[in-house]
Amino acid sequence: MPSARELLDRVERHCLAEQTAKRLREMVLADLRAAVSFDGHVFMLTDPVTRIGTSPVADLPGLPWSRLPELVRLRYLTEFTRWSDLLERGTAATSLRIATGGDPARSRVWREVQRELGVFDTATVVFGDRYGCWGFLELLRRIPRAFDPSQLTTLAALAAPIARGLRAALGRTFVAEAGGLAPAGPATVVLGPDLRMRGQTPAAAAALLRLNPPQEAMPPIPNSVYNAGAALLAAEHGTPVGPPWSRVHLGGARWLTVRADRVGTEDITVSLTPSTPAERLDLFARTHALSARETEVLDLLATGLESHRMAGDLGISEPAVNDHVKAILAKSGVRTRQGLLARALGIT
Repeated sequence: MPSARELLDRVERHCLAEQTAKRLREMVLADLRAAVSFDGHVFMLTDPVTRIGTSPVADLPGLPWSRLPELVRLRYLTEFTRWSDLLERGTAATSLRIATGGDPARSRVWREVQRELGVFDTATVVFGDRYGCWGFLELLRRIPRAFDPSQLTTLAALAAPIARGLRAALGRTFVAEAGGLAPAGPATVVLGPDLRMRGQTPAAAAALLRLNPPQEAMPPIPNSVYNAGAALLAAEHGTPVGPPWSRVHLGGARWLTVRADRVGTEDITVSLTPSTPAERLDLFARTHALSARETEVLDLLATGLESHRMAGDLGISEPAVNDHVKAILAKSGVRTRQGLLARALGIT
């Protein structure tokens, strides 16, 4: 069994190895399994602004697929170990047993779903930094043994490097080629109050298949759609995680924005549309760790302004603007302004 220091060193190396976000999470889980025993996991990416879940790497033994919408809904309605609440409290990691004072029945998601799966305790780690919330990890134990404080300390120490690694991995998607993928168009999914899918447009079926390729001959599981719908329900119940929308990587350099809204008194409509230039620019700036001023310069660059015009708008000198542009180019690994905008905006 590796020591906490050895585990941290291995994870930090993974985070610097330019893996995809999925591969990075798989490698981290493999190392964690050797250091902190667990029987199931959910390793979720989140939109850095809204904190809404997007793309999971998960293994939940005993959970029927039909109960996934229920589990997602209850996770958003249960505040004890929610990643968003941990982030707001400045707590990197906690466990179900600690958060509930030793009484997990206080947790609705445990009481209504996890207890039936034989879950005894969970450990949750949130991955956030000054640029946003990049994801969370929930480890589940079915054996009657709780996560101890030393294990939570070990998990908390991994939060910062994993946040950096996930952020950098998402930043690299802006470099990826489309690879012949068909253009993504507007699509709609209709969910019931229990988050079960009631209908979808053909474009939605294609988008969900791209987001979550099924392993069997069955409809794809639209995790990002369920999460957006659950976020809407949580807000309506007075326990919000964030606004009910998220940006989801669709493949290549393409991003979709998934947004939930209420239709009437029961149905929830979730739209899937190509992310707007403004949504892409914000995500590009955050994933590449741009400062607030550099983000302003990037936004003005996207409008086609030259340096002297940007200087006037920002109230700084033209040389200062050029210095900011150079810093943006260096952080994003691009040589020219045209190349920068092509990546940020997804222009081929």
